[in-house]
Amino acid sequence: MKANYFKYLLQFKRPSGTSRGVLLDKETFILEVSENGRKGTGECAVFRGLSFDDRPDYEEKLKWLCENIEKSPLDLKEELKEFPSIWFGYEQAVLNLKYGRNIYFPGGFTDGKSAITINGLIWMGDVGYMEEQIQDKLDKGFHCIKLKIGVNWNSEHIILQKLREKFSKDQLELRVDANGGFSKEQAVIVLQQLADLNIHSIEQPIKAGHWADMAELCAHTPTPIALDEELIGIIDSEKKQKLVEVIKPQYIILKPALVGGFSGSDEWISIAEEQQIGWWITSALESNIGLNAIAQYTFTKKNPMPQGLGTGSLFVNNFESDLDLRNELLWFKI
Repeated sequence: MKANYFKYLLQFKRPSGTSRGVLLDKETFILEVSENGRKGTGECAVFRGLSFDDRPDYEEKLKWLCENIEKSPLDLKEELKEFPSIWFGYEQAVLNLKYGRNIYFPGGFTDGKSAITINGLIWMGDVGYMEEQIQDKLDKGFHCIKLKIGVNWNSEHIILQKLREKFSKDQLELRVDANGGFSKEQAVIVLQQLADLNIHSIEQPIKAGHWADMAELCAHTPTPIALDEELIGIIDSEKKQKLVEVIKPQYIILKPALVGGFSGSDEWISIAEEQQIGWWITSALESNIGLNAIAQYTFTKKNPMPQGLGTGSLFVNNFESDLDLRNELLWFKI
């Protein structure tokens, strides 16, 4: 087997706001493996500023992988345990090499027989821009919307209040993602305000790493809390188990590129289900290559909740898409 990679810079159609700042572009790396005339492609979807493996030696490790691609998967996984996005790209490339074309997980989804229900994502911005995005999602038939919050809570709270006045919780499921934007004291107030509006859940209300504070919030929250950034960088199985047992969240959210690919996601799902904790899968600004692989993987997990998958429409220079969004349903093009 041989391997090579190349860097690719995805350009946003419009600057996209989060509580960590405004994103203008997204760097990613495409890994290609070949064997006996066949090729497999995967995306090493590093997320600068968020990924555990956002390190100066990232490309050096990618080169190492390409030079040692014939080592056993177990040996490679051990070497790449601190580079979850590179391992994620390797998993994709090997699966694609096996199944060919644009397939990673063959089944009902890739046969075009079944679809995945997704939430509509609303990016931060001024009130007018956020309301414009919301109306677009509603017009397209979404029944679950996720809003990024934590920059200007007063304005964001007003938007949520307006939405609830128009749509009951049975008509529209509302999720919010704070990206760690609140202090613990602020979070206590916000959690009650969200409960008053029948908000489904809030992702990462406070910054990751404060287990005791997060555990206290989860124990008393009137609004279900989902851990997101909290999972990043937790490599050891025992530490994963301990995190879930200590914090006892209502949900965990899995971004394969950030938590060790499909095998890392499987491990988190197993731990969560043992503790009766809910979960769903979210993309993390991958190109259409990684997004396609995540969508196929997500379908195999048979989770009926709306999933947090992107559609690849944020970028002006994305690769050709294998996915087709019809209303709130994500289909595979056949």
